[in-house]
Amino acid sequence: MVIEEVHEALPLLSLNHVSLLVRSVRTSVQFYEDVLGFGLIKRPSSFDFHGAWLFNYGIGIHLLENESIDEYDAMNEPRPINPKDNHISFQCTDVGLVKRRLESMGMRYTTAVVKEGGIQVDQVFFHDPDGYMIEICNCDNLPVLPISSSCPLKPSYGNYHKKMAERKCELMEIVMMKSLSRDMMNFSF
Repeated sequence: MVIEEVHEALPLLSLNHVSLLVRSVRTSVQFYEDVLGFGLIKRPSSFDFHGAWLFNYGIGIHLLENESIDEYDAMNEPRPINPKDNHISFQCTDVGLVKRRLESMGMRYTTAVVKEGGIQVDQVFFHDPDGYMIEICNCDNLPVLPISSSCPLKPSYGNYHKKMAERKCELMEIVMMKSLSRDMMNFSF
């Protein structure tokens, strides 16, 4: 008899923070405050290195100063803005306003459009002072539709795991229905 070992996903709740190496904490703090609307928060005094913590929108950004960051980056010119590069993405309410504000700050950016089943998502990409890619989008236009087996129609494992899978599926259904309801209420004829 072969017993299958069932591995459950880690008990995660949400994204807590993103940690970034920066050349200058002061310059990066100014960018994340002025451009993205983050605010400084207290960081533990036990840290023996220069850095800063910022928070907004339910997530944190931790900046760690590393003046020798250039040793790892051989590029002397600004990186090209490439939507297919690593990036941090933020949801926004008005992509047009984002573009106008970036233009008024003299910031370089590029745009992209994603289309799926009559739905359009507008994306704006730009870099922070250290070359990290930032995306601003109206990505909530696309519904979240799971395609993995993590939410099967009929879980095929033990009773406890079956109940946990059913709860997980119920939660996904609730999230998807709320998204659909919101989309329907925001739809204009």
